[in-house]
Amino acid sequence: MDRDKSGRASGGIVIGQIALLLAGLGFIEYAVRQGIIGSLYLSEPTRVVREIVALFANGDIFPNLAVTLQEFLAGYLLAALAGIGTGLFLVLVPRAETFFGPFLSALLAVPKVTIIPLLMLWLGIGLSHKIAIVFLFCFFTIAYNTITGVKQTADNHLKVARVFEATKVQTVLKVVLPSAAPTIFAGLRVSAATGLVGALFGEMIASKNGLGNLLVKATSLYDTAKAFAIITVVTVVSVLLIAAIDWLEKKVVLRWKSS
Repeated sequence: MDRDKSGRASGGIVIGQIALLLAGLGFIEYAVRQGIIGSLYLSEPTRVVREIVALFANGDIFPNLAVTLQEFLAGYLLAALAGIGTGLFLVLVPRAETFFGPFLSALLAVPKVTIIPLLMLWLGIGLSHKIAIVFLFCFFTIAYNTITGVKQTADNHLKVARVFEATKVQTVLKVVLPSAAPTIFAGLRVSAATGLVGALFGEMIASKNGLGNLLVKATSLYDTAKAFAIITVVTVVSVLLIAAIDWLEKKVVLRWKSS
């Protein structure tokens, strides 16, 4: 009975969410068609759908999407490795956290947008420039989430590891990382969205391709429908990236728990 009730409740929530979404889209469609909202500011959802279909039909989206994903994945993976490694190092070596902690905090406080012109000067406007931007957008969130997660490791678990004479590496792999995994993956999840925004931001500032470049071209021509179509594609990609990280988290955490 409880399962039936919870199933009906969750089904009702989903139906309500779909109804609210359709009502919002319907209102926008009506408002734009009737001239209540200018088509320069918003576009009819049906027209946005047609633009999305056109982007995929004529193939314009694929090379630009590939470029953006390449920039994002390279910068994100580097940030994940460096962020998790830095977080572990600073917590497991207390003197290192005492020494390097203030520098990390100072770097975190520097507005990332102000560094982008310097990155253009140092790296040009090619792939390395976008990778560096994605790295900056992701690294600090992952590093600080790792630090927080590692510090939350239960003392009892560490004592048990010492009783069984576990090595430092075994303690990290079998105790520290499994305990910190939820917090680390929370940082990875947030960084996935911000990193993609970083890639787009870099492309919008200086790039000859990528989804950000497509978006700039659409807005410069006041093609609102195409701009919203690109934004929709980016949103879907972001949701899929976060879903992939959620799937990876379940696989990793379940494997650690079973071991």
